[in-house]
Amino acid sequence: MKAELPHDLVRTLLAVVDEGTFDAAAAALHVTPSAVSQRIKALEQRTGRVLLTRSRPVKPTESGQVVVRYARQLDRLEGDALDALGMPGEGEDAGASGPSWLPIAVNADSLATWFVPALAPLARDARIHVDLRREDEAHTTAMLRAGEVMAAVTSTPQPVAGCSVQRLGAMVFLPVATPQFIARWLDGDAAQLLPDAPVVCFDRRDELQDAFARELTGGRGASPRRHYVPSSEGFADAVAAGLGWGLVPRSQAEPRLRSGELVRFLPRRTVEVPLYWQQWRLDSPALAAVATAVAAEAARALR
Repeated sequence: MKAELPHDLVRTLLAVVDEGTFDAAAAALHVTPSAVSQRIKALEQRTGRVLLTRSRPVKPTESGQVVVRYARQLDRLEGDALDALGMPGEGEDAGASGPSWLPIAVNADSLATWFVPALAPLARDARIHVDLRREDEAHTTAMLRAGEVMAAVTSTPQPVAGCSVQRLGAMVFLPVATPQFIARWLDGDAAQLLPDAPVVCFDRRDELQDAFARELTGGRGASPRRHYVPSSEGFADAVAAGLGWGLVPRSQAEPRLRSGELVRFLPRRTVEVPLYWQQWRLDSPALAAVATAVAAEAARALR
């Protein structure tokens, strides 16, 4: 007998992963927490594998990620089929198609600069809804593998299994600081002084400033005197406040360069981070519409 994964069970697993707890999933599915628990146990018995770690929030195991990807693809394909047939989605009026929810992982700098304008063409189609998840561009592919998102802006050119990849261009970052900061910390051979000058980093996984300093000094990273500011806009504000030097996206840096608030202390140096669009290989009109809009804006905004 062919093994099967009943749709109601895999959708319950997806709800638990998306909502984070059994109780929240039960509320979203309009069933009792006991029913959710029984469905998850039944699915684990069918697969012969543990699919969830019972943490708060719950997390899919490696086997659970496989089922989550399947559940999300199933949900997307059903939504596209209902839309093509003009059938109502859950909770919608008769004759109206339900919304197409598309979870997408985007790095903070893209989100703060060019990515949101890329979505403007989608405003004409009220059925397409995006669920943006912010993550560093070096780590967004992990969300694709886990089935958490259907598409991602990433710095990884190697396609995730089951995904297609398209180069978008490169984000250009400029090494900048305030004139006062440069006079105090970088007056002289700025390249060699960087490892001792306070620096602003996005978070503890941000390697951009350290890699830049290592390239210039032959091995020494940025200074341990550092500030972590996990917001693209806040990062630029922190550099403008004189907390440290930093690599700021060109589109954010240029207005402050024109005003004299910031200065390029190594004017011939830039850092380019190549970006790629990876998405599941699904014949989905909604996903294709987003991909087209993103590629068009990237061609305008990125190098």
